[in-house]
Amino acid sequence: MPLQIENTDLKKFIVVGDRVLIKPKSPMEKTKGGLLLPPGVQENENLQSGYVVKAGPGYPIPVIADDEPWKSKSDEVKYVPIQPKEGDLAIYMQNNSHEIVFKDEKYIIISQSAILLLIRDEELFT
Repeated sequence: MPLQIENTDLKKFIVVGDRVLIKPKSPMEKTKGGLLLPPGVQENENLQSGYVVKAGPGYPIPVIADDEPWKSKSDEVKYVPIQPKEGDLAIYMQNNSHEIVFKDEKYIIISQSAILLLIRDEELFT
């Protein structure tokens, strides 16, 4: 059962760590041979595809405690970035995903490790 989220804006969503927020592509209604597929057949497939809406900052790097007084101290957390970027088409494993519903639209939250392939078309954003 998907989680219902209301009364907020998608821009206010902060994706944490190595997680990615994906808008699933609309499923195919016909096979290549022309047969109509009943609702729910595409949702039961193990592999799904969708567009990356937001991506988290990445994996946090632990802070190394230095006892050297001449070094400047910084409390800012540093991250190892993840590969998915907004607008990428992602092929991901359905069984590792979590579904949410926001303003009657379905979104998927997955970790970067569940993404098998990214398709990035730079010409779309120029």
